[in-house]
Amino acid sequence: MSAVPPQIDTPEIMVDADALRRNIERMAAGVAAKGLALRPHAKTHKIPEIAALQLAAGAVGLTVATIGEAEVFAEHGAADLFIAYPLWVTERSGERLRRLAHRARVAVGTDSAEAARAMGAHLAGAEVEVLVEIDSGHHRSGVTPEQAVGVARAAADAGLRVAGVFTFPGHSYAPGMPAEAAEAERRALAESARLLAEAGFDVTRVSGGSTPSALLTEAGPTNEVRPGVYVFGDAQQLELGRCAPEDVALTVAATVVSRHEGSSDVPRRVVLDAGSKVLGGDRPGWATGFGRLADVPEARITGLSEHHATVVFPDGAALPALGERLRVVPNHVCVAVNLVDEVTVVSGGEIVDRWQVAARGRNR
Repeated sequence: MSAVPPQIDTPEIMVDADALRRNIERMAAGVAAKGLALRPHAKTHKIPEIAALQLAAGAVGLTVATIGEAEVFAEHGAADLFIAYPLWVTERSGERLRRLAHRARVAVGTDSAEAARAMGAHLAGAEVEVLVEIDSGHHRSGVTPEQAVGVARAAADAGLRVAGVFTFPGHSYAPGMPAEAAEAERRALAESARLLAEAGFDVTRVSGGSTPSALLTEAGPTNEVRPGVYVFGDAQQLELGRCAPEDVALTVAATVVSRHEGSSDVPRRVVLDAGSKVLGGDRPGWATGFGRLADVPEARITGLSEHHATVVFPDGAALPALGERLRVVPNHVCVAVNLVDEVTVVSGGEIVDRWQVAARGRNR
C-alpha cells in the first residue's frame, strides 16, 4: 500500500488486503510446519471477515478476550472459541456462557480456586471447558506451575471440565526478548502439563504463543499458539524486527494540517489530523515514538493529543506539504482498531471494500 486513495477521508484506518492475506498465510504455514494448532487472537482485528480468512487458512478456532467478543464471532459462524482470560463468572455472565456453548465449542480461562468455584456455581454441567492460566514470566495474571494443580482441582471439584493450561508470554514484546520469552513459556507450560497429568487430569490443550514468539514455539507439549497482531503488524513489531515494512497491513491515513520549518531550538515538524482517538496512546518505554510514518521511517511521532500527532523530521528529510496525506503505522494496532466503527479495505491502491469492526467495544 503505497498511497492514500483520493476517496479516503482522514483520519481513516486502511487495511491492505494483499498484505493481510500474505500475513495470514505465512503464519498458518509456519505454525503448521511446526506441528502446532493455530488459534489466532481475534481481539486484534474484531472483524468477522478477517476471522473467516484465518479459519479458511487452517486456524482450528479463534481466541477472544471477552464473552462479548465470543458472542459476536459465534453470530458470524465461528464454531470453536477460547476466551483466554481469567474470568470471574456471575449469574448473568454464566447464563451468557451457557447460551454461547449451545452455538459453539467454548473454553475459558481461570487462575484461582476462588474464581474456579464461582465459575462452577454458574457453569457446572455446561459444555464449557476450562484452562488454567500459567504465569510464564509476564507477571500479569496466571499461577505458577506448582499452583496449577490446586486451581485445576478446585475447578474439577466445582463440576468443571479441565482441558489443560495456557499462558501469554507478554514479555516477548520487548527488544531482545522473543527467544528468551519463548523458552520461558516452553518450560512453564511443560512443567504445568506434567504436573496436571501426574495429578490425573487429561491435558489435551497446552496453549501459548504471542506474535513475537509464535514461530519460535516448538511442538511438545505445547500444541497450540494464539498470536494476534501478526495479521496487521504495527510499529512495535517493526521496532522488534518481527515484521518488515512490507508486512504492515494496517495504516491510518492522515493529513498534514500544520507545518513548521523549525529553528535552532524548535524542531522541524508537521502536525497530522490523527491523534490518540484513532492511533491509540500506547508507547512502551523502549519505543522511539507514538507510531511510525510508513513512507518516512526516519521521522518520529513525538507527541499525541486527542486529534493531533506531532511528527518531527530530521535535517535533510523533506518536510511534507500542507494538505499532503501520509500513512501512519500505530504503535499498538489492537487499540487503534477498537477506536473505529469500520475499516477501509484497499488493494492495488484502490478501495475494494469496507469492513465493520463488529466486536468493537464488546468489553464484557
